[in-house]
Amino acid sequence: MKQVTLANGCFWCTEAVFQRVRGISEIKSGFSGGKIKNPPYREVVEGRTGHAEALQFTYNPEQVSYEEILHIFFATHDPTTLNRQGNDVGTQYRSAIFFEDEQQKEIAHKVIEELNREIFENKIVTEVTAYTNFYEAEFQHQNFYNNNPRQPYCQIIINPKLKKLRESFAYLLNE
Repeated sequence: MKQVTLANGCFWCTEAVFQRVRGISEIKSGFSGGKIKNPPYREVVEGRTGHAEALQFTYNPEQVSYEEILHIFFATHDPTTLNRQGNDVGTQYRSAIFFEDEQQKEIAHKVIEELNREIFENKIVTEVTAYTNFYEAEFQHQNFYNNNPRQPYCQIIINPKLKKLRESFAYLLNE
């Protein structure tokens, strides 16, 4: 098993997406890339800690590759908008890959190069930086979509991401 830490806006969205991918387990919503220990959600979302809303999980490389994980990551958010995803604005909503080792770093840069060349009209602004920390968010933020599927945010923001996941990556899903 290997570890991944990614940020692409709201961690509720990222969590809902990766919960449905085979070979992924131990999924936690939280905060990464900031300067204070154990930041509370309220301070992170107000942009006072330097953290990004992030997701951390382990994966089995025999079931899903790191490259496939990154393709899902880039397909389910807009990596071309700096410090913003939809109505969520600020560095806490930045797109970031927190790599664990040189291999993850190399693959991240390779995938970004490929997607910039072949898919995206605007340049990808995703931060690729060394992993330094991750702090789990409060209990109510864990498993959010599965616990609140009828909430308007889930219906309007998360459901389209899940639809795209099912359409583009059906071969990688648990469902």
